[in-house]
Amino acid sequence: MSDLSEMREGRQFRTIFLSDIHLGSKAAKADFLLDFLRVHDADTIYLVGDIVDGWRLKRSWHWPQNCNDVVQKLLRKGRKGTRIVYIPGNHDAFMREYPGIHFGGIEVEKNIIHQAADGKRYLVLHGDEFDVVVRNAKFIAHLGDWAYDMAIALNVMIAKVRRKLGLPYWSFSAWAKLQVKRAVNFIGEFQNVVADEARRHQVDGVICGHIHHAVIEDIDGISYINTGDWVESCTAIVEHFDGRMELIRWQSAAENKPLAGPLVPIRLLGHDVPKEIQAA
Repeated sequence: MSDLSEMREGRQFRTIFLSDIHLGSKAAKADFLLDFLRVHDADTIYLVGDIVDGWRLKRSWHWPQNCNDVVQKLLRKGRKGTRIVYIPGNHDAFMREYPGIHFGGIEVEKNIIHQAADGKRYLVLHGDEFDVVVRNAKFIAHLGDWAYDMAIALNVMIAKVRRKLGLPYWSFSAWAKLQVKRAVNFIGEFQNVVADEARRHQVDGVICGHIHHAVIEDIDGISYINTGDWVESCTAIVEHFDGRMELIRWQSAAENKPLAGPLVPIRLLGHDVPKEIQAA
């Protein structure tokens, strides 16, 4: 872990991958993402779907200033020379009507092949097209989305109680979600199907989002990388200038602490990510 002076100066990467920010949702950690973007720069930033939460905005409009701040921060990075590629997900599927279009310097693509500095090629997509529930039972998907909102609200109350008791942060919503998905083996199936899609594209790996489960692992020779989310885990994938891929978890967001003082990232390198952190 780098010292705080390095973080104040900022860090430069070749590529940053972000997904599942869910701007417009009350659960979105826009302030934490804004602080992350203030101290991290890259030649290219991929926004890997569910950046704006159109589902929730249709139910109830919620767009505080920090959502505008995130958008403006990304646009400023674009004006300064950062390439920004927006790959829509299921919550911002309205953007899929504009493939190949540029909005304020932001490119919109359905999916894209990213070539890393070490020559490895990665298929970059959101991943909802491989989620049977989203594709074939949208009503159930929306119902599950509502239930997830309720779990997030309960999570906030539990976090407050645990802080008062001096206990570490624990995510009820992440735990509940994983219990259900373990029962149907959803995460494992999703990862395998997405890895198969990478094989069909004859690439070395795949970078996706959608299931809010950040991880870097090898699946039968395919590098499966999931960016996680900015609702609970507050994670990003970064590519170093030698092509190494790394998962960064924004620590204070995971601890659900208020913004006070510098935020410190925890860097988790490839297969060294502990299983209990991968499941968070």
